Amino acid sequence: MRGQRLPRCAGRFPRVCFGCLAAAGTAPGGVQLAMFEALQQGLTSALRVISGKARLTEANMREGLALVQKSLLEADVSIEVVRDFMARITEQAVGERVLKSLNPSQQVIGIVYRELVNLMGPVDHSLHLRGDVSTIMLCGLQGSGKTTTCAKLGRLIQERGRRPLLVAADLQRPAAIEQLQILGRQLDIPVYVEPGATDPVVVCQHAVHHARTTGCQVVLLDTAGRLHIDPELMEQLKRIDRRLNPDQVYLVVDGMTGQDAVNSARAFNDALELDGVIMTKLDGDARGGAALSVKAVTGVPIKFIGTGEHLDALEEFHPDRMAGRILGHGDVLTLVEQAQRKLDQEELRAQEERLRKGEFTLDDFRKQLQQITRMGSIKKLLSMIPGMSGLLEGMGDVDAEQDLRRLFGIIDAMTPAERRNPSQVIDASRRRRIAAGAGVDPAEVSALVKQFDGMADLMRRMAGQGLRERMQTIQQMQRSGMLQPGGRIAKVKGDTGRRLTSAEKARLRKLREKELRRLKRRNRGEG
Repeated sequence: MRGQRLPRCAGRFPRVCFGCLAAAGTAPGGVQLAMFEALQQGLTSALRVISGKARLTEANMREGLALVQKSLLEADVSIEVVRDFMARITEQAVGERVLKSLNPSQQVIGIVYRELVNLMGPVDHSLHLRGDVSTIMLCGLQGSGKTTTCAKLGRLIQERGRRPLLVAADLQRPAAIEQLQILGRQLDIPVYVEPGATDPVVVCQHAVHHARTTGCQVVLLDTAGRLHIDPELMEQLKRIDRRLNPDQVYLVVDGMTGQDAVNSARAFNDALELDGVIMTKLDGDARGGAALSVKAVTGVPIKFIGTGEHLDALEEFHPDRMAGRILGHGDVLTLVEQAQRKLDQEELRAQEERLRKGEFTLDDFRKQLQQITRMGSIKKLLSMIPGMSGLLEGMGDVDAEQDLRRLFGIIDAMTPAERRNPSQVIDASRRRRIAAGAGVDPAEVSALVKQFDGMADLMRRMAGQGLRERMQTIQQMQRSGMLQPGGRIAKVKGDTGRRLTSAEKARLRKLREKELRRLKRRNRGEG
């Protein structure tokens, strides 16, 4: 049941999630944001009403579209934006061409997807950096995450081969200067500071001159913020804009403030003619309407999104990918990009080679999961895999990270021999010892061992497959029910060609028992 935590003794559902993530994430070279979960669930339910009709008429099409409109309003999307959005969708969806098509529900989903993309885009991802010194000005209200975003953007520019300079131009808040210096040291990026300065315009001018003399190529201005928009703040920002004529002006807004973020964007754009918006805290639990409204209301696109507190949690905003996430279609491209950026490619290639040889142990499984967790929360990663939105709904309030720590505890409590061949080595007494060492119930150890047998077979079958083929395999498992609560990955049985006689079964059983005794004697010496 959704929202109900699964019994610990079941020990199945979380393990299946981790196995799928490990399988998807081991392609060499190869994130749903919390904010959009409610919107995704609402839109998915509304579109499910349309697709569940045996025959679509204009009446029940309008009924389904009314639920789409309700979902958007509940997500705090601007009323004017919702009206225009729904007018465009309705005009296309209730036409004779859609209603009489072979698959009208899929046509409607396609229309909603295209209009979502148009609503949030297009987006020019270029920073328009020049050969000489380029200047990027960041502005925003206090609490929006402007100073941290300045450092994150500097890190992104540094990754692209340019040398940035962070400028502490927020002279109203001494803590902002100190914060920027700390972040600069963490990232090994120089920070320009003028102790005792009172005029931010002069500080910014001196910073550009300093960049030219020190070889820095991109100057990032962290300007002052206020608790609210006031004439003094706007006049100061206008002066900086007139004197320095920055190449790009970005507004940093807090996505959790809802329509206030849209109103701030409108006011700042009227004063400065913004080139883009950076929306922060999209990993929070706000409703997400601001992200859908800001482009339509201001004409200024969202260029980057902040997806966490870490300094690498800044991503380019892609309307097509975000629309796919909102509709539950996943986001494989972003998943691949994050894997290339955050995972140890050498380690992945080594694991892939072991899989090709048919080798897969609990040690390998643990290493893969440790790699995967560098990319973000389990739920976020699952949301990027197409077809997994139903699985996310089934997870409810399950704490996947806590279950992952328990799983690591079980594996760490095993001897090397037990981790190499758990199904053959771990008997009842070893199971009790492992459970005591990990602080779990013996049933959880048994569940892990049973799951690992099927999981190891799955990983070997996926060896050599690309990310697309692995995603298809995982989606097939999801459709077959293996990824639902209580489901279990089963080991594929080979075809023997004929049924064994009773005598042959007895002989094979004796051989297995003999081999098991031999393994126990050998491992007793090793363990």
